[in-house]
Order: sequence, then C-alpha cells, then structure tokens
Amino acid sequence: MPKIKLKEQALYPFQYATSLKIRDINYGNHLSNDAVVGLLHEARIHMLQQLECSELNLGDSKTGIMIADLVVNYKKQGYLGDEIIIYLNINEISKRSFRVFYKIKRGDELIVLAETGIVTYNYQAESIAKIPELFLSRLKKYHETQK
Repeated sequence: MPKIKLKEQALYPFQYATSLKIRDINYGNHLSNDAVVGLLHEARIHMLQQLECSELNLGDSKTGIMIADLVVNYKKQGYLGDEIIIYLNINEISKRSFRVFYKIKRGDELIVLAETGIVTYNYQAESIAKIPELFLSRLKKYHETQK
C-alpha cells in the first residue's frame, strides 16, 4: 500500500513534554490515532504561546491559522504512562502559509512523524490572509535565542 513517507527535519527548536493518559489509549492498548491529532494540537498551541501568539492571533489581532492538511506516519506504539516529548519546527514559509513538522519521541524511540499544512486566515473577513510580520519576526527571534 503506498503511503506518504515523512522525513525528519534537521532541527526541531520547539519542545512540548507530556505523558500518555488513558484517554490517549485505544482498544488495542496503544496510542490511538485520534489522540495523536489532539497531542499535535496541544503541542502546536504551546509552541504558539512561546511566540506570544495563538491559533486566532498571530500577533496582529486578526490573523489566525487554519489547518489545510495533516500527514501522520506511525513508527512505534505508545502506551499508557509513556513520557513523551513532541518536537516541533515551522518551515516552508510562504506569504500565506507554512508547515509545522512534528516528531513524537519516548526517550530515544521515535513514535510518530507528522506534518500539518497551515494557512493563515482572517476570521473576521473570512479570507486567507498574509502571515503577519510580527509573527515572522518573533519566530526569527526565537530561533536566534535557541542557537
């Protein structure tokens, strides 16, 4: 069966640590696919907070984000109580979109690789919008502080 094969990024400057809870586990006794989507969402919110932004405000009080696509590659199973770190990177930035790259690890083990395509969106005007310069400058500043 053909599938989209994701590759690890060279850098993941953002990190979000959590543990797998009972709500994250399916009947097969491992990490469920719907929980992965929720964990990615939680990590993305945390990343945006580090940039003093949110999903509804990328710094200009009117531009937010909308998920355009999601790809997930499962590498290993996750289990109840696992301490995981979700690593994130923003890349492939254009005028009105960018991609967020994720990897979920348990210690040294890679559990998941994922990507979301993000479109910047003005919810008041109900239209795709340009990425705010303030967001881009905060992202650049964050990268500089992580070197």
